[in-house]
Formats: sequence, structure tokens, C-alpha cells
Amino acid sequence: MRLTYFAYLAASICLAGVLYRLGRWFVLPLGPESLETTPLRRGINAGRAVFAAVIHPRRLALMLRALLLEVAGQRQILRQSPLRWVMHMALSFGILLLLLVHTFDDYTVARLFSDYAATLNPYMLLRNLLGLLALAGVIVALARRWRDPVIRGTTRRADRLLLWLLAAIVVSGAVLEAAQIVSPNFFDQMVVDYMGSDDPEEIAPLKAYWAKYFDVAFTPPPAADAAALEEGAQLHADYCASCHARPTSAVMAYPLARAFKPLAATMARIDLETWLWYAHYLISCLALALLPFTKLFHLLTTPLSLMVRAQGPAAADAAVNRPARRAMGLDACTHCGECSRHCSVAPIFQVIPNREILPSEKLSGVARLAAGRTSPRTAMALAEGSFICTACGRCTLWCPSGIDLQDLWAASKKDLRRSGYPDPHGWIRRHSASQWAEILAGHAAPAAAKPAVCLTDNPNTFWACVQCSTCTNVCPVVAVSADPQRDLEMTPQQVMNLMRLQLKEAAMGARMVWDCVTCYKCQEHCPQGVRVADVLYELRNEACRRLSFAQERRASNPNRTTIIPPASSEGKPGA
Repeated sequence: MRLTYFAYLAASICLAGVLYRLGRWFVLPLGPESLETTPLRRGINAGRAVFAAVIHPRRLALMLRALLLEVAGQRQILRQSPLRWVMHMALSFGILLLLLVHTFDDYTVARLFSDYAATLNPYMLLRNLLGLLALAGVIVALARRWRDPVIRGTTRRADRLLLWLLAAIVVSGAVLEAAQIVSPNFFDQMVVDYMGSDDPEEIAPLKAYWAKYFDVAFTPPPAADAAALEEGAQLHADYCASCHARPTSAVMAYPLARAFKPLAATMARIDLETWLWYAHYLISCLALALLPFTKLFHLLTTPLSLMVRAQGPAAADAAVNRPARRAMGLDACTHCGECSRHCSVAPIFQVIPNREILPSEKLSGVARLAAGRTSPRTAMALAEGSFICTACGRCTLWCPSGIDLQDLWAASKKDLRRSGYPDPHGWIRRHSASQWAEILAGHAAPAAAKPAVCLTDNPNTFWACVQCSTCTNVCPVVAVSADPQRDLEMTPQQVMNLMRLQLKEAAMGARMVWDCVTCYKCQEHCPQGVRVADVLYELRNEACRRLSFAQERRASNPNRTTIIPPASSEGKPGA
């Protein structure tokens, strides 16, 4: 009875967590639209949208179609990968049906079938088959995350923890059932409950019958002559057959029971099946309590996201509904890694080791930004990853959870600009070359952070430059500028001259470096073969590395002053 309190506690935590997570959908500031509406208005408008979708025949049909094909049938995953589809179906239906026919059997199966007993067939067989199905899904999921290099690189501890937690529930249940099969203590309790006898001579035939046909490991083994077995069969028919079938149908637990049989005496002495029952019960309560705070929450949010996607893209929603839809999308993410696998700019992650470049990792950064839990270092990393995105839409196309990632990226970029973290190139450009020369000179990145090929530190890169101005004359950025000295501070030719003079920090801050469109005309037309565009690109990358390193140093020592210099006359960062 005391353990029931744990179940009530876990259910209370789960309910409170679900309400909290749902409430955040109407509070999180995601995009400029969230600043123009109150949480109350967002909640009321979302309720109106749901009501309109339910009473509108066409919208309701779209939602039911998505529920059938996308949620139940998981059609999107089937199109992408049959193996992943098998894994998801095994996990989804294995866990869901186990909950219905085992965990909540008193409220489901028992009310449908008057002769229901967990130890009868087909219920015992079905329970074991569903356990095997769920466990197979867990094994395939773990193997997929280990074998696929892209998914392995984005897998977090929380992903593995969830899979191991599900596996622990299934395995502990199977081990508990196996221990109960061979347990003489469990048999004795059954005799007290159903036979109502404590006479050893009367019980002996039933013991012999259960030892032979139900694999109970008695110590010492009872006599099993033909007469005893016949009498035991009659006692079984009278008292046990209505709720007990032979355990051979327990395809998952029975092999374990056969393996445990030599240890049954020791297990009975320490009452192991009771401890196993406690463990299984408490692990299940833990999973219930953690549901709103782990990936398990997507069991609720992903179906909602898929049904909402069936109504159309986020851009078609009323502006007041978009922040709630974005927050729901953050909660619907299963961190499967498919968006990162198909991301157009994912290869850049091999060159710039910023995990926020990958869509599956960037979602977490967007969630932290909306919740106000970002440090300057993490905000800069998110800004770099966000503005590298080319908005190609492949992540949205491949997302099996129905998240409108393109809308999320667009909203988060606006939030980053408003928070003072726009595109890093544009952010750095807002300050003069002299300001950045001063700050960059004091925060050199460690040697390990430099690329293997470093053009800017090699004098041979610039020795052939004769300052002929060809690079400046063919540069389209210079051509569109009415006053290059004002707009760009330096021309490509002047940047190369600074590099020849070993004034690298001054060159890094020049606006020409950050406005370069890497069209490679300067490099292609250079009569001396100087790698002008490659140098400009490398200067930008090294400046970003130095700034990231400086932010790390500042994070470790809060007493240091900020690395961001005062804004120039053009305005403040993010203005």
C-alpha cells in the first residue's frame, strides 16, 4: 500500500509537469509576434483555433487523416527509412500497448473481458510479445545511434538515458515474471489466497503438479508419482486453472525462468521476487514522473505537431498563434538527428566545430534563448550557427515530427538580433578597424584552434604582391560603394599590404574583410597569383575563433571586462 503513494506522487509530478510545459507554449518569447501579445491572448486565440479546426469539416478531416497516416502509421518515417519505421513502430506500439494491456489492465482489458487474468493466455503471451517488441525497438535505436556517424555525433546522454530507462522497465518486468514462475514463495501465497489450506499433505499433490508443469523450484523437490500428479491435476483444475496457464507461453520470461531455476532456493531465501517487484514498480514510477521533463513528452506533443502541420505552414497561421506553435515544435522534437543528416550546411560543422550549426542541436539553443538561459558565449555560438543556415528548407521537409523549422529559424534570428547578437560578420562590422585591432590583439586563440593550413601567418603568401590594385579594380564590393574609404575602411589591396607589414589584427577588423562576398574575382585576376579571397576568408574565421576563445576566458573569470568594444558612430550591436 505504501508503494501506491509513489505512484500517486509520480502521477502528480507528471500532471504538474505537463501543465507547466503546456503553459510555456503561451509564455515563451519566440519571434517578434510574441512581444505584441499577452500570454492570455495567445491562450484564448489558440483555443479558438482548436475549436475552429474541430467544427470545420475540412480541417477536422485533415487532422484525422494526419492522426491515422502520420501518427499511427508514421508514413513520413516509412518514406525516409523502412528500418527506422520498424524501430519506431516497435517502440511506439510496444510501449503503448504494454501500458494498455498490462499497466492499466484493471481499467482496460479487465473491463472488456470478464474472465481476464494476467497469467492466462492470450494475455500472458501478448504481454511477453509486446515486451520483446519494445526491447527490439530499443536495441535497434541504440544500434542506429552507434553505427550512424552523424547521429552518433549528435546523441546526448539524455537520448541514451531514455532508451536505457525503457529497456530497464521491460527487462525488469521480464525478470520479475521469471522469478515469480520459479518462486515457491509465490506458490505458497497463491495457495493461501485461492485454496485456503495450510495442510502440507493436502497441498503436496498440487506442489508436485506445479513443479512438473509450471517449473516451480521447491526445496526439497516433491514426490511426483502418477497418483500424486493425477490428484494435483484435479486440485489445479479446481483452484488454479481459472487464472493460471502454463508459463511456456511467456516467450520472454520463461527462458529466464529456466535459467534461474538452479538459483531458486537462494532467490526464495532472500525473497528476491519481492525486491524485483519493488524495483520494477519504482522504475515505472520514475519514468512516469520524468515524462514531462524528457523526450518522453513527445508522446503527447509530436501527434499534436503533426496534426497542426496538416493545417498548413506556420506562416498561414494568425500572428498571435505562431509563438505557441513554435514552442510546441520545440517540445515535439525527438532529437532523431534526421534534420542534421540532411542539412545543406552540415558539412561546415567539419570545418567550424560549432554544434549550433546542426539543426538538431540548434533547437536546444533556441529553447535556451527563449527561456533566457544563454550566456554570451552560447549566444555567440547560436548566432554563428543560425546565420550560417541558408534557409533551404530541407530540415523542415525531413522532420518526422512535423516541426516548421524554417519558421523557428527565422524567428530565432530576429530574437538574436534583438538581444544584441546578429550575424557575427555584421556585428563585428559595426566597429572600426582600430577598435577591433585593439581587442583582437589581446585575445589570441591557442595554437590548437588554428587550422592546419594557415595562409595569414606565412610570409610567402604575400611576398609576390606588388600593390598593382588589380584586386581592388575587379572587386564588386568596392564597385558598389560610393565611398570605399568610408564604407569599407580598406580596399583588398590595402588589406594585403597590412598583411605584408604583419599587421594582422588591424586587417582583421577592416570592414572590407567582413563585407567580402567571396566571389574570388580578386584571386582569379591577380597577376601574381596571391590568394586574396582565401586570405580574407581566413581572417574572418580566425577573428571569430579569437572572439570565441575570449568569451570562454571571460566566462571562466566574470571579473574580466567584456571583449566587446564600445559601439562606433553607426550604432550599437543589434541596433
